[in-house]
Amino acid sequence: MGVLDLKTEDLKKYQVLSGSALKAIAVITMFIDHYAMILLPHVQSAMEPLFFVGQKAYSLYTILRLIGRIAFPLYGFLLAEGYTHTRSKKNYGSSLLIFAVVSEIPWNLAHNSSFLFSKQNVFFTLFLGFLGIHVISTFVEEKKEYVKAGLFLMLLFAVSYLLRADYGYVGFAAILFIYVMRRHKLLRTVIGPALYADPIAVLFGFIFMDLYNGKRGFIKGKVLKYAFYAFYPVHLLVLYLITKAVYG
Repeated sequence: MGVLDLKTEDLKKYQVLSGSALKAIAVITMFIDHYAMILLPHVQSAMEPLFFVGQKAYSLYTILRLIGRIAFPLYGFLLAEGYTHTRSKKNYGSSLLIFAVVSEIPWNLAHNSSFLFSKQNVFFTLFLGFLGIHVISTFVEEKKEYVKAGLFLMLLFAVSYLLRADYGYVGFAAILFIYVMRRHKLLRTVIGPALYADPIAVLFGFIFMDLYNGKRGFIKGKVLKYAFYAFYPVHLLVLYLITKAVYG
């Protein structure tokens, strides 16, 4: 029996990660990515090659950024799961939009050391992904209104392109893919990484999805829920302030 012949039931014994564990992995890998992105360009030794694979050089900076590629597909997966299980989709979507707005100044400072930056933070991508999932759930899965769904999705693709939020329209498409393929885990893992620029690194994010056991885990209640959201703007601001204090 080949790997692709395995059924979902065959994977259950390996599904040991709760939603909280996936959130922890997403937060840690995102922090590693942003630590490298914001601080390490100021450290010459971190930018120097440690080894080569073919013609490609790998520095500490490169390695940490590759580890960081694990985060976004996990956030997309958690978004899809959150949409499926939330009691109030309106509140869920509103929370994403609020944190997108709140995160914009820390995002701009971290990337451009100013209050203005040409791209927007990843919460905008997640919010657009939420809207896209809602379109698919409402107009495709429930009402079977495919033309209306197509028009709305085209509009959201256009917005994601023009808005230039983190991961852009590719990130938006990846979120929709994760949601649509939620009942086809192995196929999702085989195809999904190809949507990203670093498919080998991203593959680990999809493998973690396959280890999800459907349980909420230790992150419960509104305080921890919003702490998970708040970590994004807070850690960007802290990394920016450290950079300014140490490197000027």
